[in-house]
Amino acid sequence: MSRPEGLRTRYGEQIALLRRRVDRLWLALLVVAIAATPAVLDDAWLSVLTFTAIAAIGAIGLNLLTGFTGQVSLGHAFFIGLGAYTAGYLGGDLGLPVLVWLPVAGLVGALVGLAIGPFAVRLKGIYLGIVTLGLVFLGEYAFQNLRVITGGPQGRAIPSPRIGDVNLADLGATLGLDLSREQSFFYFIAPLLLAATLFAKNVARGRAGRAFQAIRDREIAASVIGVDVARYKVAAFGLSSFYAAASGALLGSYVRHVTPASFDLFVSVQFVAMVIVGGVGTVYGSIFGALFIVLLPRLVEQLSPVLPLASESSAGGGLTLAVLNQVIYGLLIVGFLVAEPLGLAGIWARLRLYFRTWPFSY
Repeated sequence: MSRPEGLRTRYGEQIALLRRRVDRLWLALLVVAIAATPAVLDDAWLSVLTFTAIAAIGAIGLNLLTGFTGQVSLGHAFFIGLGAYTAGYLGGDLGLPVLVWLPVAGLVGALVGLAIGPFAVRLKGIYLGIVTLGLVFLGEYAFQNLRVITGGPQGRAIPSPRIGDVNLADLGATLGLDLSREQSFFYFIAPLLLAATLFAKNVARGRAGRAFQAIRDREIAASVIGVDVARYKVAAFGLSSFYAAASGALLGSYVRHVTPASFDLFVSVQFVAMVIVGGVGTVYGSIFGALFIVLLPRLVEQLSPVLPLASESSAGGGLTLAVLNQVIYGLLIVGFLVAEPLGLAGIWARLRLYFRTWPFSY
């Protein structure tokens, strides 16, 4: 039975994004801030923000699957690699522009995700996690042996995003603008992150998002009230895989060369850490988590001279910089799960509430 027109209108206003004037004002200020950022920060910090934006797109996809739908996945690294190599083949070997290879890379990831999705209908929890974990090892084998597409163990080059003769990653060289490569790529990636965030937020607030959360909270109850559990689980895998593959395509285009070792299990652990640290079941938390995880290795590297770390080439073992990063990721995952399940997004929400009610003056 359809809703009455008045109820349908009020309900649409309730879930609509940017429905208030203040929301649209904040969006306008965000756009201005993005436009001004390259003029304020140097290339080193722009590189951090670019890596954060690329990682955040992938983390949003994982959060839609794990945080909103409750489906455990450790195979995110496989879809990241799939997107990177698809972009390399379409953009490099076939010479297609970014307007083609970027969405096609996402669609290839989505199709593979839809093929994996039926396993989510029959499996859950750790069993589903083991299945997705197997994707990482299958991916490593495929990436090393499909040399025509991947280049084998030595990897392959990934082209910069181009539209015709315009290199979007180097506007200074192609259009004569006074922009470095880091500034150019930041202007390319920032609108993509904004669009990915708004789309994910719209999904989360719409019918699909409510179905995802109903499945996460009480799968049997969701089925009783009419939610097509199988359909929405498969759809969640497809959508998450699209985000991951698109993120991988952008990552490959930014670093310009990838190898199969770039997409191992540790990459999946990093994305899980982004979701948990940022906030499970929150879209904006994925961005917070991505920024935190991208900054963390750089902070540890800056502190490495004063830490008792062994050399990476040391035969005697010991705590190396790479091992220390892995230990910190593990501690962060456990710590946030125990002490702050809502992650940085939960901390931010409490701070907003605190300062909103704090009696500054009368």
